[in-house]
Amino acid sequence: MKLLGEEASRTADGRPRVALLHGPEGMGTSTLAMHWGSQEAQRYPDGQLYVDLRGGSTSTALDASAALRRLLGQLGVPDDEIPPAAEGRIEYFRRVVSNRRLLVVIDHAHSAAQLRPLITSAPGLFTLVVSRHPLPGLDALRIPVGPLADKDARRLLTEIAGKPAIAAARAMLPPVLARCGGSPYALRAAALRLSSSLPAPHLPEASATRENEPVRTAVEDTYRLLDADAARVYRLMSLRAWPAITPAAAAHATRTDGRGAARILAELADRQLLEHTDDGRFRYRPAVRRHAEQTAVREDGIATCAGAVSRTVEGYLHLALRAAQGALPESWRVPSRPGPGEVEYTDRGEALTALAAESGNLVEAMHAADEFGDHDTVMDLGRALWPLQLKAGHHDELLSALQLASSTATARKPGTRAAGALKAQLAHSFTELRRYEEAEAQALAAAADERAAGHVRGHASAVEFLGLLRLRQWRFDEAYARFDEAGEIYDAIGPDDEGAADLPRAGALLERHRGRALRGMGRHQEAREHLEGALRWFRESGEAYNSARVLTDLAETCLDVQDHAAALPLVDEAIAKLAGERAEYHLVHLRAMRERCLSRFPG
Repeated sequence: MKLLGEEASRTADGRPRVALLHGPEGMGTSTLAMHWGSQEAQRYPDGQLYVDLRGGSTSTALDASAALRRLLGQLGVPDDEIPPAAEGRIEYFRRVVSNRRLLVVIDHAHSAAQLRPLITSAPGLFTLVVSRHPLPGLDALRIPVGPLADKDARRLLTEIAGKPAIAAARAMLPPVLARCGGSPYALRAAALRLSSSLPAPHLPEASATRENEPVRTAVEDTYRLLDADAARVYRLMSLRAWPAITPAAAAHATRTDGRGAARILAELADRQLLEHTDDGRFRYRPAVRRHAEQTAVREDGIATCAGAVSRTVEGYLHLALRAAQGALPESWRVPSRPGPGEVEYTDRGEALTALAAESGNLVEAMHAADEFGDHDTVMDLGRALWPLQLKAGHHDELLSALQLASSTATARKPGTRAAGALKAQLAHSFTELRRYEEAEAQALAAAADERAAGHVRGHASAVEFLGLLRLRQWRFDEAYARFDEAGEIYDAIGPDDEGAADLPRAGALLERHRGRALRGMGRHQEAREHLEGALRWFRESGEAYNSARVLTDLAETCLDVQDHAAALPLVDEAIAKLAGERAEYHLVHLRAMRERCLSRFPG
């Protein structure tokens, strides 16, 4: 505590103030960081930030870009204002914190490379890192956290279990303290047993070799006190590194009802076999999950374990398809949903929020399905991510999952609609991340797949996307030519052909994009004519999202010619339409446009 205070008080000299608490798992490093922060809250009037890098292993570690999204969100930055690429997030974070007095706690760090983008030399910032290891290469004050001495361990046991329980267990205390090895986690688990008058653990002789592994020993002791149902949930939910465990997932894995699963998860958290997350769900400590996974393989067998994972993946697939359809029901890119499920979404914003909340678990489900050779599920889950790309701006977080889904489609179903759709999604994220060459390659491949599949609607859409890419590159003449090419492909769809019913909507979208290209060429009157035509169709069809997007384009066209009075009502209507969509990715731009209008047109 004293060393942390000294580093936090060090005179600002251009070097980042960084301290690293490191020690074995279960030794209380995270709790020490939280305790110091609460004791020193007055130092940081602008608040304290926390991010868990999940660095128990390289497979679970959070990358810096995803961590920056979470930190910026805690600073009040709307999702749509957070830059899509890591470089932009680093610059934005440093700018936002430059004049603030903040404590940033970075928990469960895995490597110095993971940390460097999160560290800044802002004079009012103190970064407190927690790790199991000293992290070579990190320029920080290193503070090792070792085991509690026996007197402190005994005091902790007494505070938790109570003096009567400790007095009654006086004869047991020396072996209990020895088994706990000074680990606060192990001591708390032992205190729960002592205060509940539970029997002392009777372990086989082989367990004596674990005396130097206090966390594992404590977990083993607690596990043996679980009833059969709780023990089964404990084991079968550990088989994948799910970022957050929900009652629904536990119910799928163990074939139990959701209410019973929720009760068991709460019991496991009470017994310290699970931890609560900030959003009310659960997770394992890394060492606890290793114990649970090994125990599952030993006690349940490979077939049972594989079945539990498969059922969990299936549950996430159904959730993803329902949420994706609820968030974007008009899109042909989203796979059709399965039959009625536990939750049906009628509100688009609610569906998008649910999809975003489970995105980490959906990505993990994709990797599980890939390992099981369930290629259709990999592709369906990938396609279900489309609303998160389009409406929520999740690109870097989903990129590896989209690459997996696209490569799966290329290998298993080349020249199909699924392959074309996934390559188009990947091209979209590459575009947003400004990786234009990769975006163009994927868009061309998407067009080729859709053409080979005979999917005229998809082929036209892929060509249209190439035009959108040209818009992002400010190559407006080429963009317009691509839109004309897409229009010619649409014209080949006859009244009785597949996709005919979607032609009016596709035509309206194409009109919008032509208007954007004409605006880029400075042909503002022609641009307005195309955009107004598109707006009429979307208004009549009741599509709030696309109506808002066209209104935004029209407002920008007005602002190009300094017509602020005409732009303001268009911006206000667009904001009103997007408010119910929770499309934060676009709202921040509209708010900035509104401020611009008001500054020039205060009436």
